Amino acid sequence: MADSTDGQTAAAVAFLLAQLGEHAAAKFAERIESLELTPAHAGVLRLVSVRPGCSQQVLAGALGALPSKVVALVDELQRRGLVERRRNPADRRLHALHLTDEGEEMLRRVRSAAETHGAELTRALDPEQRGHLADLLGRIAADQGLQPGVHPGYQRLRR
Repeated sequence: MADSTDGQTAAAVAFLLAQLGEHAAAKFAERIESLELTPAHAGVLRLVSVRPGCSQQVLAGALGALPSKVVALVDELQRRGLVERRRNPADRRLHALHLTDEGEEMLRRVRSAAETHGAELTRALDPEQRGHLADLLGRIAADQGLQPGVHPGYQRLRR
């Protein structure tokens, strides 16, 4: 049987994770607003960069989102000249997604914003503590079955 103090500590940790997660997400959204992007757009850009040539269906599956919602995000990014759809040579019914040169530049700007955001968010920690925290949080995320590099907020795009 778990000690009541341990249960209280675990509850406090869960609350702090939720509190910081919400805070971090809101602050990141504010930070990239000047780029005229939402966090969902930034995530699509990042995934297309690591999976060049993927289809919209594959992207939706990786994000855990409805394909129609991902199509809308890709449409917006394409209108801005950040993503392009090319016919998939292996299956002409599918579109292969690729970042444009402008998309690559925008992704560099998003990454720079993310690095500044992370540094500000963890400024109370020294580099060793940051590394230790990243390791611990990675272990918790893996135990919870979270997909590395994919924000669970995309699950809301299933509605």
